[in-house]
Parts: sequence; C-alpha cells; structure tokens
Amino acid sequence: MLRLIDAHHHFWNPEVHYYPWLNDAGHPPHRYGDHSSLRRPYLPEDYRRDTEGFDLVGSVYVEAEWDPRDPVGEMGYIASLRSRSGLPSAAIGQAWLHQPDAAAALDQLSRFDFVRGVRQKPRANPAPGGAPGGMTDAAWLDGYSRLRALGLHYELQTPWWHLHEAVRVARDFPETRIVINHAGMPSDRSEAGLQAWRAALAGIADCPNVAIKISGIGEAGGHWRLDANRRVVLDVIELFGVDRCMFGSNFPVDRLCASFRTIFEGFAAIVGDFSAQERSKLFVENARRIYAI
Repeated sequence: MLRLIDAHHHFWNPEVHYYPWLNDAGHPPHRYGDHSSLRRPYLPEDYRRDTEGFDLVGSVYVEAEWDPRDPVGEMGYIASLRSRSGLPSAAIGQAWLHQPDAAAALDQLSRFDFVRGVRQKPRANPAPGGAPGGMTDAAWLDGYSRLRALGLHYELQTPWWHLHEAVRVARDFPETRIVINHAGMPSDRSEAGLQAWRAALAGIADCPNVAIKISGIGEAGGHWRLDANRRVVLDVIELFGVDRCMFGSNFPVDRLCASFRTIFEGFAAIVGDFSAQERSKLFVENARRIYAI
C-alpha cells in the first residue's frame, strides 16, 4: 500500500452550509468544465472510500470557498468533523486579507489548534498582462503582515502570471512561509504555455520560504494524463527540490478528472526512479513537517 499524507483535499455539505460556487445558480464554470456533479455532500466517509487501499497517515483540509461572510464558521464545522472521524489532521482556513475585519478573523482562526495557515485566491487577471493583481494592494499586504505573529502560513492559488507579485511578497516577508497550490496552475499545456509557466515558477522557487503542492493538475475537459503530467511533476521537483514539494489529491474536485487511485498511482509512477528517501519526503515527510502533523 502506498503510504501518504494527502496535502490538499476538501470536505463540504452544500445541503446544510453555503458555498457560493456550489450553491449559486449560474456560477461561472470550473476550470475543468462542468462541476455540477460536485454539488452534493463530500464527507470523511466518502473520502475514506476514495482512499481505500492506501496507507493514509494524515491529510490536510483546505478551505472550500465557504460563505465568505463567515470564514471562522467553516473551521468550527471542520472541528466537528475531526471529532467524529479523525480527519483532517490539519487545516487551512479562509481569510480575506484585504477586508477590514481581517485582523479579527485571523486571530480567531489561529485559535483552532489544527489550523496551520490561510488561503485566499487574490484578485487575478484572466490572462497574462493587464492590471496588477491583488497581492499588490496595500490593504492585502497589511493583512498578510499579520500571519507570522499568529503562527500561520499563506497558501497561494493564483495563475502563474501573477507569481512575480508573490516573489516580492516572499522577499518582503521572508519569515512567512508561502505554499503554492496546484503546481502554479499550468493550465496552458502548449509548449509556449509550459515554458512561460516554468519561467514564472523558477522565479519564485529562488525564495527559500516558498514550498509547493503538486495537486490539481487535471486539464480542462476532465482529463488526468500521465504522459502530460509527467513533465509538470518533474519540472516542479527540479525547480523546488525534493524537500519543498508535496503531493495532494485536490479531492473531490479532481474527481472530475480521475479517481484518487489514478492520481496517486500516477504520481508514484512518475517518481518511481527516485530514491526511497526522496519518495518518502514527497508523499509523507514534507507534509508532516510543513503542516506539523
């Protein structure tokens, strides 16, 4: 059995709680395409079924775009799931760093003993070029500056063409860890697109306080192709080094592309020639260290 800590997954129940992207009619389509099949509960018992056959020694819950008016309420819900099921091992909360109530929300989130950091998807352009993104806003930076004192790190999900803004943030706040989500989002798999994505990643990989999750690398239209993802996985590991990379399922979102088994057996096949110690770091030990599991 493959031993692992899943560094990125979600739970939700849109029948009981409000998630705008799941509950609202006419919401823009997901980057994978039609996501209507996700509009039903996904709970620890569902996740246990999906991970059956794996030696799951821990997991990291990442905020699921819960009602933005009540980010702390999401962690209360996750606390109730943990008490019942033992999952997740650690969690990443939702925080709107540019909002006037950011300081109070961050303080409350930090009081949950299983919360290790926060995520917000900063304002971004739909394509390269255009106006600066949200990581340049003074109010956002003020919120970000509060993370270190609270013992929280920052999880960044943004298109690769905004990673140069994250470089400035990482350098200005060198003692705050950033964890890049979904391999920097290499959505354009053309040769030119992959070269531009790699160049952007190379810039932020130079910052020692930045780690990265190799997760969410399905493609539009619902595909998880081993031949296509091999280059993405190996490029990320080459740029960041084995000690700063982790694997995550992004379940149940990536169920739109493949089964849990297909994704993790794909990761295992890609790094099959790595040493046992390197594989242990990628699948277990880096996540254990970064998320204090």
